Amino acid sequence: MPRERRSLRLAPSLLSADFGALAEAISAAEAGGADAFHLDVMDGHFVPNISFGPALVRAVRDRTKKPLDVHLMIAHPQKYLRAFHEAGGDTLVFHLEAEGEAAALIREVRDLGAEVGAALRPDTPVERVVPYLGELDQVLVMSVYPGFSGQTFRPEVLPKAQEVRRRLDELGSNADLSMDGGITVDTARDAAAVGATFFVCGNSVFAGGDIADNLARLREAVLDGALHAVR
Repeated sequence: MPRERRSLRLAPSLLSADFGALAEAISAAEAGGADAFHLDVMDGHFVPNISFGPALVRAVRDRTKKPLDVHLMIAHPQKYLRAFHEAGGDTLVFHLEAEGEAAALIREVRDLGAEVGAALRPDTPVERVVPYLGELDQVLVMSVYPGFSGQTFRPEVLPKAQEVRRRLDELGSNADLSMDGGITVDTARDAAAVGATFFVCGNSVFAGGDIADNLARLREAVLDGALHAVR
């Protein structure tokens, strides 16, 4: 019998926050109902942008007790797993397209005591992650090409996300199906309708308006999407 799915969770992406007032943004998002925080780590090689390293993760850890979801958009994740976990990362998400053998990366994250996730770019087929589904706490289906915030959601990834959900359910896994990229009120509803449970939301939280109100509208959307989920 399948295990119960995890609850629907919103994870504001701090890459979209005002770095000059990061502590205030974290506090406002937490007060507004954020369930976790998402941190995008970019190395300028795996993706063409550079973001931040363990020091920033540690600074965020000092300001919140919420889970930290660390998205390693880096070419050699195995070199940095320990550093990001020790900095405060609760979930370490590596890309299946990066260097390193996925099974070994999963074992190493487990040995560190962290949760482990695997991410797929929009053009990476579901088959790449299937051998590891039973070992993962999260499967991240990217709804944009990784590297820059503010991109538009790609609806063509929804069938792929739905297929990941189906396969997780067949295994009886309660792993999160996460979606990241262009998550707005409308697209969050669509993502929830195909079985997503973990929603990385950046500009829709931080780029204008009241953070708590933005989160409330996003939560209403994902609840509505889950209620009308595609079966």
